[in-house]
Amino acid sequence: MARVCYVCTKGTTFGKNVSHANNKTRRSWLPNLRRVHIVTSEGDRKHVRVCTRCLSAGKVRKA
Repeated sequence: MARVCYVCTKGTTFGKNVSHANNKTRRSWLPNLRRVHIVTSEGDRKHVRVCTRCLSAGKVRKA
């Protein structure tokens, strides 16, 4: 299972660390995901990873 939000498909973002001397190294930002039980539209319970923005916005119904 990848580090991707089940609702909005938010995933890992890539960029660079830039030092004071302007040296650049690769880095990544991970989304703030939580593993939750949700109720799908069919009424089934499912265990998924959802980002905290989608959780606080109420885009999923927790079981």
